[in-house]
Amino acid sequence: MKVKGVNLGNWLVLEKWMSPALFAGTTAEDEYYLPRQLSKEVYEARIQIHRSEYITERDFVTIKAMGMEAVRIPVPYFIFGDRKPFIGCVEELDKAFNWAEKYDLQILIDLHTAPLGQNGFDNGGICGVCKWSQSPEEVEFVLSVLERLAGRYGTRKGLWGIEVLNEPITEQAWKLMNVPVRYPAVDKEMAEGSAPNTMAFLREFYCRAYDRIRAYLPEEKYVVIHDGFELLAWKDFMREDKYVNVVLDTHQYLMMAEASGCEQTLEAYLAYIREHYAKDIAEMEQYFPVICGEWCLFNSLACGCDTKGGQSVLNGVEGSGTERLSAEEKKKIYRALADAQTEAWNAGSGYFYWSYKLLTDTVNDKGWIGWDSWDLGRCVDFGWFA
Repeated sequence: MKVKGVNLGNWLVLEKWMSPALFAGTTAEDEYYLPRQLSKEVYEARIQIHRSEYITERDFVTIKAMGMEAVRIPVPYFIFGDRKPFIGCVEELDKAFNWAEKYDLQILIDLHTAPLGQNGFDNGGICGVCKWSQSPEEVEFVLSVLERLAGRYGTRKGLWGIEVLNEPITEQAWKLMNVPVRYPAVDKEMAEGSAPNTMAFLREFYCRAYDRIRAYLPEEKYVVIHDGFELLAWKDFMREDKYVNVVLDTHQYLMMAEASGCEQTLEAYLAYIREHYAKDIAEMEQYFPVICGEWCLFNSLACGCDTKGGQSVLNGVEGSGTERLSAEEKKKIYRALADAQTEAWNAGSGYFYWSYKLLTDTVNDKGWIGWDSWDLGRCVDFGWFA
């Protein structure tokens, strides 16, 4: 099993930096506050237009033509429309399955957010709040969402698998990312008590999720668990015979390598990819099929400035005002990183690029130089990724 795919990020789960215009006229930094700062009519119109235009049938044709075999689709915990004021999006996922099956692509459904937050990131739905695992009711709610997804799509030809939860953060990454500072909470009272998830909790949750999903999911479909940013910590997990076709997902970004002290040079990046990514993935592949469910070509060297571990103008970090590198220099860096990283992911069971597209204007809006490398479509068009 080797999978080669791309994420449909920012379609059904919003990220402000990927589509700033959606957040115009508000101070919202995340999806939680957007409907709380817009009138119901404006919010609903914006979301409906965004969902109908951001990903269409044409994109599935394009993704297939790029040589991809699968898409990972982040979905929110309110996908079934039962958490006001949010609007459900199960009809969009239905359409995606029809398109995927028409064009012979597979779908990994990725539950990307949890109520009260599983990581405190903007992409977890609410900045600076990480209390989901402390609420038994909300843990049960997430399990019920997974169950409903498995019941609805379990036997679909286009289903590759279901990822039980995206990036539930554990202690090491919480400290490395300095979450409360990098993603300040709007409501300090609501954020009080926020803390990383424990490994003990995650292990128990994954076992419960597996049982709930597998009741509806044929054995050949995959159940995907995220490593909680601790790739090597899962060697003794789910060793029992009852656990079949469990895939371990790790997310490896060069900006995280930079935050861990990797020098911002091409040589250092390539050495890091060899010594950490490829080595660790090969080691863990003996225990689980390992996919790199999120990665990209983004790095500070090609941006021409230190992005402080992938922080943008939205985090108050000033980007480059002018290009520091020629188009040829950038291409050389990106091609080398694309080759090295895909080789590392192939020491495991494949990858999903983050992300298929973004609507950030990296030309006219100051400080976004280098951020186009998050957009697979642009990377392919520029010849950075083949």
